[in-house]
Amino acid sequence: MASIETADLRKVFRSVKRRPGVGGAIAALFSREYEEKAAVDGITMSLEAGELVGYLGPNGAGKSTTIKMLTGILVPSTGEIVSNGFVPWRQRTDYVKTIGVVFGQRTQLWWDIAVVESFKLLRRIYGVSQRDFDERMELFHQVLGISDYLNTPVRKLSLGERMRCDLAASLLHAPPILFLDEPTIGLDVTSQKTVRDFIRRHNAEQKTTILLTSHYMADIQELCERVIIIDHGKIFFDGKLSEIVDRFADFKFVTIQCDKTNEYPAENLARYGEVVEKTPGAITLKVKRDRVI
Repeated sequence: MASIETADLRKVFRSVKRRPGVGGAIAALFSREYEEKAAVDGITMSLEAGELVGYLGPNGAGKSTTIKMLTGILVPSTGEIVSNGFVPWRQRTDYVKTIGVVFGQRTQLWWDIAVVESFKLLRRIYGVSQRDFDERMELFHQVLGISDYLNTPVRKLSLGERMRCDLAASLLHAPPILFLDEPTIGLDVTSQKTVRDFIRRHNAEQKTTILLTSHYMADIQELCERVIIIDHGKIFFDGKLSEIVDRFADFKFVTIQCDKTNEYPAENLARYGEVVEKTPGAITLKVKRDRVI
């Protein structure tokens, strides 16, 4: 059963076309020209319940705009969305109770109060029972390690600490759908691994549907079997991560391990491919895909 479905989803932004100089500014007061840009241009996709899907694309491709429409923040120009049985922008009050959202560059926590106070407020907002709240907080302590700074104001947290708290806050009400927009942006390697491990575990145990955007390929490689790639607001790939390499990579790297690499001069191996690395125990060649069986 599909958890999220979109059909021909489009979002067009309209802006005033600026004219150069003072004369242009004065003329714009009386006669304005507008230009339109389609940030999302005809996206149709379907996510099954429990899937963890990577949503990829360059800056400006339309990833965040899609997430904002899926969460009900933006109203589509045309097209349809059904997420967890709701139309997000029409039934937003009821719908947001069933989703969790993490925007890597923003926080949903209150800036000047202690982290634990933010969690208590969210418990009241979402109607989470005290028993469920205590159980989930214990899980967050164990997996994300947030207990050391629960009494610290959010504004005094490091980026890594804040991201762990934001991730916990998004799951406090156990939503069946989770949207993650750059959840590891700016984090150090250790914090990235902690966040990835938690996402993987939560998806496996709770069967939460997760749509993840990230510029870190390590996030995608470790978490997602399926990826959707968009560019200029359009989908040009939707399939398994392994298929991307088969379709778009021209070369493979082949490593030959042997005890006597000195007996195999690099110039003799050049006919098979480019020698990119040679160590006492191995030689790595960059070989065209059509030459590798």
